[in-house]
Amino acid sequence: MKIMVGIKRVVDYAVKIRVKGDKTGVVTENVKMSMNPFCEIALEEALRLREYGLASEVVAVSVGPSQCLDTLRTALAMGADRGIHVHSTSSLFPLSVAKILTHLVLFEKPSLLFLGKQAIDDDCNQTGQIIAGLLNWPQATFASKVLLHKDKQVVTVDREVDDGIETLSLNLPAVITTDLRLNQPRYATLPNIMKAKSKPVNKFTLEEFNLQIKSDLEILQVTEPPKRKPGVLVASVDDLIHKLKHDANVI
Repeated sequence: MKIMVGIKRVVDYAVKIRVKGDKTGVVTENVKMSMNPFCEIALEEALRLREYGLASEVVAVSVGPSQCLDTLRTALAMGADRGIHVHSTSSLFPLSVAKILTHLVLFEKPSLLFLGKQAIDDDCNQTGQIIAGLLNWPQATFASKVLLHKDKQVVTVDREVDDGIETLSLNLPAVITTDLRLNQPRYATLPNIMKAKSKPVNKFTLEEFNLQIKSDLEILQVTEPPKRKPGVLVASVDDLIHKLKHDANVI
C-alpha cells in the first residue's frame, strides 16, 4: 500500500515574523525556513504505518520554489522513500495546491493521503478538505489517532471535537489531516541525512500537468497585530471592576 504525504515549506515556528515595508507580505529573505510542524506529524504517522508493515511506500510531495527540495530532503531523511517536487514560483493558495495534489494522486494512486491540518504561515486549514471534495474521497480532519485495519480496506480515525472525541471509520482510499496530539515526529539522524541525498526526487512543472492554475485570492494588505498595552496593578476588586467597566468596556 502506498501513502502520499503533503509537505509545505514555511517560515520556522521559532522565527519572529516581520511584515514588509510595503505591507504586501512578510519578510522571507535570509529567514530560516523549515517543514510545517503539522506536515511533520503527517509524515511521522505515515512512516509508523510503514514500520508496522501496513504500508510499502511513503511518498513525500511538495509544491513551491526550488528551495522546497531542501524540505523534501528533510522528509527523506526522516524516512520517506522518495519525493516529488512540483516547481512553482508564484503564490499558491489552497485551491491551487489542492488541484495540483489531486493530479498527483490520480497519477500515483495512493491508498492514503496525509496532510497537516493547516500550515502555520496562512492557517487556512482548507487544502485537505478541498482535495477530498475534488477526488470524492472520504475524509477525516484533525486526526488525533489513526488505526489502519490489517485488511488495508478501512481506517479508523479519532478526531478532537468540542464535545470530546469523535471516531470515524473510512473506506480507503481516503484523506486524513493530522492534529498536534497524533504523535511526536522523529529527528533525522546523521546517517539518514546522508542516505537521503541518494533517494530519488521526481521534479515536475505546472506546465507538464496542463492545469489551469490561477490565483483565487487577492492579498490587499498585511499588517502586524496591534501591540498590547502594558498591564496595570489595581489596589482592590472595586478598582478592577471600575477599570473593566469604564476603561476596557468589557462589562
